[in-house]
Amino acid sequence: MTEILLINPNTTRSITSLVLQTARTFAGKGTRLRAVTGAFGPRYIASRVGYAIAGHAAVDAYAGDRGAKDAVVLACFGDPGLAALREIAPVPVVGMADASVLQACAIGERFSIVTGGERWKEMLEEFVAQRGLASRLASVRTVAPTGADIARDPKAAMKLLADGCNACAREDGADVVILGGAGLAGLAARLKPTVEAPLLDGVACAVAQAEALAQQRLANLGNPPAPVESVRLSKALTRLLARK
Repeated sequence: MTEILLINPNTTRSITSLVLQTARTFAGKGTRLRAVTGAFGPRYIASRVGYAIAGHAAVDAYAGDRGAKDAVVLACFGDPGLAALREIAPVPVVGMADASVLQACAIGERFSIVTGGERWKEMLEEFVAQRGLASRLASVRTVAPTGADIARDPKAAMKLLADGCNACAREDGADVVILGGAGLAGLAARLKPTVEAPLLDGVACAVAQAEALAQQRLANLGNPPAPVESVRLSKALTRLLARK
């Protein structure tokens, strides 16, 4: 049995449930999934300050989890705290955005990202550039509703999302489109019949990569920091940083 932990650094438990439910539709029979929710921070990440806080929340959630795990999925598109989790976790850590971008590059020459929340456009362009893939990015298109808004009422956003995805293919030259965002989990399957390019679900990409890495029993190649004292962190995170 392959054990995978999903970490949602948003603090909305319904988003965690949505991601877990979606992940189970894509996971293999030999995979067992669990999910945890950030203990503090924004209800949904839609800004740089929310992103920064979510990185702390993701690491804190990892520190507080005592269950067995062969891999970790950071279930937030944009991957706040991904590098930090990879530094401290002894198992592979997969980010939704990172896995989606890599899979998109394996399918087509140029890809686009469609997500909810206008501030994500610049943030995701920077994310892709940091991975050295700016030349492969056709576009990032956002719709005005945030991922949280879309999760509450997905039907109302379907046309907006479909129009955005098709604009990526028709106007931006994308060979493949990524539908990004924890709040958009599972919508790619519903949108595919109306979109003129291959459409990737961020959760599906992350789960597939996590399963592949976990099944190879690969240890994480991170470089854990030396033990350090800390002040006013959670007890679990304090213990983790102190290596106790």
